[in-house]
Amino acid sequence: MLRFGQGDATAFETLYARHKGPLIRYFRRQSAEAHAEELFQEVWMRVIKARGNYTVDAKFTTWLYRIAHNRLVDHYRASDRRMEQSLDALEYGTGAGEPRALGHSCLLADAPSARTDEVAFRRQQLEAFRAALDALPADQREAFILREDGGLNLDEIAQTTGVGRETVKSRLRYAVSRLRKTLEHWS
Repeated sequence: MLRFGQGDATAFETLYARHKGPLIRYFRRQSAEAHAEELFQEVWMRVIKARGNYTVDAKFTTWLYRIAHNRLVDHYRASDRRMEQSLDALEYGTGAGEPRALGHSCLLADAPSARTDEVAFRRQQLEAFRAALDALPADQREAFILREDGGLNLDEIAQTTGVGRETVKSRLRYAVSRLRKTLEHWS
């Protein structure tokens, strides 16, 4: 980001390539598809506008997700609606930086030799996981997504969401516990 602030356009290309996948997935998991694209673009516009004033106070990823979190909060305040829960538009898999599927990257079999019943079973598992993730309270879901898909640690999630480290630990613990309980019959 510092290089981009000094006029290096390739530095922006590197930042964008590295963070576009996780950032769009963050918005897709927190809002409707139509809003996700708009919010995604707005965050990158804010990054571009901030290039000359950027200072290193935290990791770039933490700073980026803080902008994304604030933009999402502003969006829902402005529309006076509670967060929509939509994972239907997620697209899995083409190339570097694509989804890790929140720890379930092997749920969909891509091999042409995979048996139809196995593929169907794995699709059912993925849908069950999506439903379980959708059922989490918004604060737990966000903490889980930031950790698993965004790769942020506890302190970075705390800084991103504006809550304490212990609150993040609790949210993650409750999220994982709920997901395990909901999905226990799939083990």
